[in-house]
This record gives sequence, C-alpha cells and structure tokens, in this order.
Amino acid sequence: MSFIKSLATFAFISLLAQESLALPASSYRHSHHAHADKRSNTCSFPTDKGFVEINNGNNGWAQSSSCKAGSYCQYACPPGQLMGQWNPSVTTYSYPGSQDGGIYCNDNGEIEKPISDNDYCYDGKGTLKVKNSASKNSAFCQTVLPGSESMLIPTNIDSSSTETLAVPGTEYWASTAAHYYINPPGVSTDEGCQWGSTANPYGNWSPYVAGANMDDSENTYVKIAWNPIYFEDSSPFKDEKPSFGIKMYCNDDSKCNGDACEINPSTYGLNKVSSGGQALSDGAAWCVLTATDSSSVTIEVFDV
Repeated sequence: MSFIKSLATFAFISLLAQESLALPASSYRHSHHAHADKRSNTCSFPTDKGFVEINNGNNGWAQSSSCKAGSYCQYACPPGQLMGQWNPSVTTYSYPGSQDGGIYCNDNGEIEKPISDNDYCYDGKGTLKVKNSASKNSAFCQTVLPGSESMLIPTNIDSSSTETLAVPGTEYWASTAAHYYINPPGVSTDEGCQWGSTANPYGNWSPYVAGANMDDSENTYVKIAWNPIYFEDSSPFKDEKPSFGIKMYCNDDSKCNGDACEINPSTYGLNKVSSGGQALSDGAAWCVLTATDSSSVTIEVFDV
C-alpha cells in the first residue's frame, strides 16, 4: 500500500524498529496446533466487548473475511481508542506476522484473549483532534494494523463538531503509528471506510491521508499528506482539485516544533502544502508537526 510505504520515510515510523511491550509467546492462552476436523468453525462477532461493528459483509469484523478457527481476527474500537490484542510473539513490523491482530479464534470456534493483561480496546494518547469546519460530515478511516492495513476503522465527525483520533504510544504493537484516510465531506463511514474504486475519490482513493503517534518523551508526531495513489497514472482524479482542504496546528504554540501546515488545492494547487518544510514521499507532498510535553494537535477540515 503506497500510503503505508510513504509513511515509512517519516520520522515517527523509526519507532517501528523498537520492540512492543506485548507479552512473550509463553503467555499464550491457546495452542496453535490446529485440529483439521474443526477448522470449519468460525467465531461470532461479540457484542459485549465494546467493539464497533463494521458493515462490510463479514459479520462485523474489521477484515475481509469471516473470523475462522485457528486465526487472529481484527476488530474496530470506538473513536480515540486502539485495539489492545494481537499475537504477542510478533514484535516487529514484518509479514506475515503483521497480519496477526485482534483476538484468537480457537479450533472450537471460541474467542480467546491473546494478551490477558490488555483490554480489548484502550484509550489512545488523546493528543490529536479533528475539527470539522466543512458544511457536511467528515469520515476519517483508520487502517487495521496489525492486520490487513485496510482503512476499515471509522470515525465520523459531524459538521461543526470535534472528535478525538486514536494516537498510539510505544506500547502499541511494534511501536507503530496510526494511519488515516480522509474522505471528502459528505461521504459516510460506510462508503468511505472500505476499499474503493476509480468511480469515486473515496476510501483508498481519498485525496488526503494522515498519521500520528507519541514517543516515550511525550512528543506527538502528526503528518498530513496528499495520498500518493491520487496521482498515479491510472488515477482519474490526478488532475482534479478536491472540493475540501485540511490544515493542522498545535493547540499550544509554546510546545510546538514545526509550522502550521495547510493543504488547500484552491490556494496552493495540486500536490502542494503551505509549509516551507514540504517534502515528497512516493511523489506526494506532506508536512509534519511535533507537539511536545503531551500537548495536542488539531487537524481541521474545511470546504474550498
């Protein structure tokens, strides 16, 4: 996925090299030895764990298939919260272990909690807000990681409203960041938080993306960017200016490294950002802010 690849060049993704604080493999509550005669079992989506049900035809799970016995199954948490379960033996961002997020579905079709000390969902750092100044709702779609990295986890921000996005710290799986696709105003989370097509600039074809995490020194790194695939040769949107823009700024200027940055196609044109610190990843322009001492950053959505 080109968005994930582009984020890998960004400073906060250096945290991927650190080990996560997941429990060792010896803490497993289940065995990985499959019983062939039970592999047809599936685990039902639980309604008592605080999960957000995803309307993608896979019985609520945040993945592209049902939850099958002998596998990890990903789920979505409420806005501002992070998935607290994954394969504890996988501590680096590498395939295929990067797919092992969520609960474990055992051979009997029963849900098991891989990391008993972790909640199913837990609050992120609370240092990134979205303010929607556009005339319609805004759908931010977080990618599922560990998992397929599809943009299935929804956060809807009504017009004239503010919502908190999930920001992970180094305790999160493999110390990875949170990644978001930003849909045009008026697109619902059901429409936008899924793989799309060239029919509309939604989902993976959304014009803008963002990423965030916090390090152990309580610095929050936030990036906003044009989506690289928006400008691919196969994209029918590459010459079309979006009808909305985004900007980000620190909420305490005394605890801010970097300049406020804006993506406004009506002012700066396609594939440009306002900040003098503009850079390119996979051919897409981006900028970054660092909020220190647990202070926060706001991403604002607006019509153009």
